[in-house]
Amino acid sequence: MGSVQRAMRLLECVADHEHGAPAKQLARETGLALPTAYHLLRTLAHEGYLRRDRGLFFLGGAAERLSGSAAQQKRRSTIVDALAHWRDSVGAPVYYAVYREGEIEINCVSDTPGNPAVQEWADFRETGHAHAVGKCLLSQLDEDARRDHLARYPVRTITPYTVRDDGALLRRLERTRRMEPVVERQEYALGVACAAIPITVGATAATIAISLPARQADRLLPATRQLQGEIGRLLGSLAISISI
Repeated sequence: MGSVQRAMRLLECVADHEHGAPAKQLARETGLALPTAYHLLRTLAHEGYLRRDRGLFFLGGAAERLSGSAAQQKRRSTIVDALAHWRDSVGAPVYYAVYREGEIEINCVSDTPGNPAVQEWADFRETGHAHAVGKCLLSQLDEDARRDHLARYPVRTITPYTVRDDGALLRRLERTRRMEPVVERQEYALGVACAAIPITVGATAATIAISLPARQADRLLPATRQLQGEIGRLLGSLAISISI
């Protein structure tokens, strides 16, 4: 345990020196005996956590990957906590999705036993024309990107309420005003109504959505407006999480 603690102190010290530092300086700043520092530095370099160049030590690829993983986990924790807060605030399951590399990705869902999320009975990626999440993401794309998506995932009937063909869907998307919530009722799953709020950060299309039983459809728009207000207050924290 002592060796691990000393090695971590050396890593932290190296991280503080963007332009590298020699072993003697690192030993002095960490309070380690020079032979101990040399031994640990060589071990860390051998394992890829440090690299040595012209007598100076820098963070290595393994340390940078570890740092990147920690940062990614922190971003994911941010969105998970935000979704749980919104779920409890509006009393409905909350979904977070992005459109990345031509695909619809549901990245996080927060629900409870009393308010369960919609079951994915038909692949969400292939049925973007039917659910609010997909239509919200598609509404943020340009016409060429929409047509490319539909060429790969054409409109097909999911329920009696699903939009009937590509042309009808494109016309509906064109009528959607920028940053306007998208609502669908029983188009993906019978007995379920959904609303999705668009979020665009840079070139990334994203959305936060909720679902409710169709019998509670009168709650959908008030809950969506409430959710929009909640998102507005946390948008700064959310923006850094788009890349999850």
